[in-house]
Amino acid sequence: MLLASGKVEPRVQSFPVLPQMTSTLQAILTLLQTWWVEITCGVVIVAVVPLIAGYVVLVERKLMADMQARLGPMRVGPHGLLQPIADAVKLLLKEDIIPDNADKLIFWLAPVISMVAAMTSMGAIAFGPAFQVARDINVGILFVIGVSSLGLLGIILGGWASNSHYSIIGAIRSTAQLVSYETAAGFAIVSALLLAGTLKIRAIVDAQQQSGVWFIFLAPIAFFIYLVASIAETNRAPFDLPEAESELVAGYMTEYSGFRWSLYFLGEYANMIVVGSVATTLFLGGWLRPFSNVHWLDWLDILPPLIIAAVGVYCVYRAGKQPVPVQTWFMWAVALACFAVAAIFAVPLFVAPLKFVVPGLHGAFWFLLKVSGYIYVFMWLRFTLPRYRFDQLMHLGWYILIPLAIVNVLAVGVALILEGEFGWNHWLAAAVTSLVTLGIAAFLVNLHDKRTAAASSPAAASVTDPYAG
Repeated sequence: MLLASGKVEPRVQSFPVLPQMTSTLQAILTLLQTWWVEITCGVVIVAVVPLIAGYVVLVERKLMADMQARLGPMRVGPHGLLQPIADAVKLLLKEDIIPDNADKLIFWLAPVISMVAAMTSMGAIAFGPAFQVARDINVGILFVIGVSSLGLLGIILGGWASNSHYSIIGAIRSTAQLVSYETAAGFAIVSALLLAGTLKIRAIVDAQQQSGVWFIFLAPIAFFIYLVASIAETNRAPFDLPEAESELVAGYMTEYSGFRWSLYFLGEYANMIVVGSVATTLFLGGWLRPFSNVHWLDWLDILPPLIIAAVGVYCVYRAGKQPVPVQTWFMWAVALACFAVAAIFAVPLFVAPLKFVVPGLHGAFWFLLKVSGYIYVFMWLRFTLPRYRFDQLMHLGWYILIPLAIVNVLAVGVALILEGEFGWNHWLAAAVTSLVTLGIAAFLVNLHDKRTAAASSPAAASVTDPYAG
């Protein structure tokens, strides 16, 4: 455009970058530079945990089939290995039904609470010396336990918002069950914390390394109590009363379908990983290999690559026995992947400049192996034991586990006094106090049996049991 001064007005004018945008960009870059490890670990957890949960379900179905002389899922992909993907697609495409009289906002929010609580609690768990979302906060274990306990709100709200008798009964059962068994689990955790003397997750593992013994050997009864309580906390069989299909259709999840139902499902399996990680950290040495303080057993460092390579050799062996070519190719692909991972684990052991990655790689391997073993026990018990009645569940929690957990805390404290003040060997102190605790446990079980026999007598038939549900 020609102006009165004879100059041509430019069509495009350049504006300077706003200082606010520059400062915001610098703040974002500073944040990423400072917290990039934690952000990366958080993204990995959010992205990987749902996939892991899907394949844990597949492993559970395969183990159940093996114990029942069946094959399990075999149709979708080689050996059924794509079944979790098919299940996820099915759940995403299913119709999402909300009952007419339900509280729609709370109905929508409840499964999200359960899933978010389970995945957020993983933020403070150290899956190895080099993988932890939250930096080692001084209340690490309390953070994990406190946040994971918030998942109960999702169950209660889901049952209440559904406006269904089955759902609300399941929610009430879940409330009573979790309150009861979290009490016992809390006392078991206190026993391990007394031995560690700290709430920091890394410091707990370091305490087991310095003492040269995992806490499961110094407090075996506390580990057993935590195992039973964690099964009840995660609503797993034989303590799956809140979702007992023979009594409540599906309990608090009765009115849920499709993707919302899968969020509850994901929260349950994520909680299994959380309780397994807490048990591994407190009682099983965390990421420490067996006999980590025995230097003449340092050759055990070669076990992770050998175990992974052995899986690859087994896949090669099975490849020749597959009925169709695609399954043969797949088994070869899995074998090659195992050999590659085994090489990644083995090379740093023999190349000096790469030895700094050994603690992180091998620590993560041992940690995940221990968590996998803990979850396997969950599955094994589910396929073995029948479901408890609700009154039996409450009796076990309040009449046996909680008194036993309190006595065990006192016993661990006495063992520490005997070791610190009187110079006893820690093995001797732990053995004596554990035997006393086992004697009290036998007394509690005998007392419970007498109480049960008296309650089943004809004279007590008219007496109301407050725990009968």
